[in-house]
Amino acid sequence: MSEQKNNGLTFLKHEAAPGIILLIAAAAALLMENSPWRWVYDSLLDTRVTVGIGKLLLYKPLLLWINDGLMAIFFFLVGLEIKRELMVGELSSVRRATLPAMAAVGGMVVPALIYAIVNHSDPVALNGWAIPAATDIAFAIGVLALLGSRVPSSLKVFLLALAIIDDLGAIIIIALFYTTDLSLPALYLAGAGILALIALNRFHVSNTAPYVLVGIFIWVCVLKSGVHATLAGVVTALAVPLYAKGSTDHEHGPLLELEHRLQPWVVYAIMPAFAFANAGVALSGLSFDKLLAPIPLGIILGLFIGKPLGIMAFLWLALRLGWGERPGGASWPALLGVSFLGGIGFTMSLFIGGLAFSDPAFATDIRIGVLGGSILSATVGFVLLAGAFAGKTKPLPT
Repeated sequence: MSEQKNNGLTFLKHEAAPGIILLIAAAAALLMENSPWRWVYDSLLDTRVTVGIGKLLLYKPLLLWINDGLMAIFFFLVGLEIKRELMVGELSSVRRATLPAMAAVGGMVVPALIYAIVNHSDPVALNGWAIPAATDIAFAIGVLALLGSRVPSSLKVFLLALAIIDDLGAIIIIALFYTTDLSLPALYLAGAGILALIALNRFHVSNTAPYVLVGIFIWVCVLKSGVHATLAGVVTALAVPLYAKGSTDHEHGPLLELEHRLQPWVVYAIMPAFAFANAGVALSGLSFDKLLAPIPLGIILGLFIGKPLGIMAFLWLALRLGWGERPGGASWPALLGVSFLGGIGFTMSLFIGGLAFSDPAFATDIRIGVLGGSILSATVGFVLLAGAFAGKTKPLPT
């Protein structure tokens, strides 16, 4: 029993674990949606959950609590990671940030253009232009980690920086393009909460509890305002100080401490819950014609063709202009493999798809496109990287 427990802990600590767990959650959703237990899956997600204090009540299906509530915590963690990388990490200088930033921009622009070209004749379908522009960090890093010590750390850092900048781009896109009718009173209250966060930061408050409490208040206000509630998580994260008052050691500061506390919950609970809630798609009646419908085709081509094409083109341009150096130990075939891993949209693409199309009638098209494009990208990326590093060093230990 003790040996099994130790093996389980060893697995959870491995870099590939988050991606594998996400894959299991998505596979479980697909199996349930295509089994006699489909009614259990659908009923679970439709279950109404009420949370409130006094007369303030939030009454939503479980699916929306996952997508609007739990994903706010996910974006809170993303915000913490972005701030840390900008201040002391791989994005803390222009020279270090330029190469992954250029690659990330190319990896967002080109897929969006491909999707728009495929769906140019349908104004409604065009709302999904940002779906293939996103990258799933956990899945991309997880696939890369399956290759073990063969992959140089510089390439892992490059992919992580690219994915973080990609997340920042997704946050900006959500804020600018996927906002519904605004409620000014709710926005004013959210603004007051943001001022409170700024005050906490300016007075060097190191205790993270006040930031979390104010963040919850902002989340409720933003939820009622018409702006997507997950953005409250990002705003709150940016206010958390990197250093404790009077200290210059960020390793033991409030931000990193909170990041370490949240990461296991996000990686092993929140993201799998989101994958399980959003990956279920009925495969009965699925045909090749369905895959060639404009929305799924645009997503698949955007992720599988647009992502690597955009990343590689902008990466080549940045290197040609002398704006950075190629990651040490990374050949062009290896970089091409990583660019394909950037096409694993999954969590972020499904999330943006839910914002782009509120009508449930589009859910199947979105899921088919995202799953198809992500699976193709992951497979080709892994094969290219395995070939690029074949025989370099020992494989992943078992």
